Amino acid sequence: MTVSAPDQRVIRIDDPGDERLAPYRDVRERDLVGRDGRFIAEGKVVLNVLLTSPHFAAESLLILENRISGLSEQLPLCPPDIPIYCVNRGTMDTIAGFPMHRGILAIGRRSKPHSVDTLLAAMPGEALVVVLCGLSNHDNMGSIFRNAAAFEADCIIMDETSCDPLYRKAIRVSVGAVLKVPFARGGSIEAIISKLQTEGIAIFALSPAGTKSIYDAQPAPRTALLLGTEGEGLPQALLERLQTVRIPMSKGFDSLNVATASGIALSRFSRFAGI
Repeated sequence: MTVSAPDQRVIRIDDPGDERLAPYRDVRERDLVGRDGRFIAEGKVVLNVLLTSPHFAAESLLILENRISGLSEQLPLCPPDIPIYCVNRGTMDTIAGFPMHRGILAIGRRSKPHSVDTLLAAMPGEALVVVLCGLSNHDNMGSIFRNAAAFEADCIIMDETSCDPLYRKAIRVSVGAVLKVPFARGGSIEAIISKLQTEGIAIFALSPAGTKSIYDAQPAPRTALLLGTEGEGLPQALLERLQTVRIPMSKGFDSLNVATASGIALSRFSRFAGI
């Protein structure tokens, strides 16, 4: 049955087994399998980013009935061919496989993924790049994207061992920044570093054992910040090749969370530094 307000396209579904809702079923499990370029967006803020992004598109929306009226600005942004499904709380939780408190989901689809080469080719004369090596935690991934958006990094480049930022949790933690900041994922970290060096981009590798304080390092017009995975950090071979910087902290403390470190480093090297 179709609801008359606030949008004639809103389709009420009461059966959790309805095949139109299949893409939303057991969303936690769907984060663990191949998704053919599709992903799950969650929450009002992320939905707004998805619907206004030139690089991603929504395939359908699934909205809790008591949240429909609060989306009066978002629903008109949906192209007319995108179905908008409306369900009650029991149906939503059954489909998702756990209590879905936000009550707003969408199936998104990305266009052709960027490559490292295409991102570098489009990079302006003054640029700030985040490079991630072996980052496997989705919370950290989302937080780094959020920091990159806040400090206007031009792009994020990840090696093949880093996790996909289009996981539901990473998108949610990033508050939609994953859909804003251009990124490329793939290839070895060694190959990525070589490409950056060929382009004349100054690379600063962050490490608690860095030879210079991050506040003493002078950013170049095109600068890349290299961050490693939690715990292990960056490979020693890379640290021996690159300029290394550290964030000064208490001598009795080991290191910062990588997401926190990214925020400090981005703030230091962003165009807002010194303003």
